[in-house]
Amino acid sequence: MIQIPTHILTAIVRQARTELPNECCGLLTGLEGVVRKQYPMTNTDHSPEHFSFDPREQFQVLKAARSEGLKIIANYHSHPSTPARPSEEDIRLAYDPDIVYIIVSLAEETPVVKAFSIVEGTVKQLELNLIQVHTIPDRQ
Repeated sequence: MIQIPTHILTAIVRQARTELPNECCGLLTGLEGVVRKQYPMTNTDHSPEHFSFDPREQFQVLKAARSEGLKIIANYHSHPSTPARPSEEDIRLAYDPDIVYIIVSLAEETPVVKAFSIVEGTVKQLELNLIQVHTIPDRQ
């Protein structure tokens, strides 16, 4: 299971729509299956059928996560015209068994978002829960 704040999921879908006709991509940081931050990334392939992260951007996210005591817990990308399920390429390139893979499909009028675990070529759909985040003001 992965828990994503509603505002982050909304931002991911907005990014997917903005980057049409190409796939969008990004990383999510957090702890224990709870997403805390979204990092939109550059799809260096600029393609509607696949994506690649910019290695410099990946390193910057890793540094930021470490400095905040967080981990990269998920990556996401969009499928502009295909369902929200891992493609053969997605499965082949899924090297990290500990990360959650999130796919946003824009194939229908209403976006579909699903989360997956991919371990040694085996795909398992995970529960994706939306959570509300309430900011607690600092005490003066």
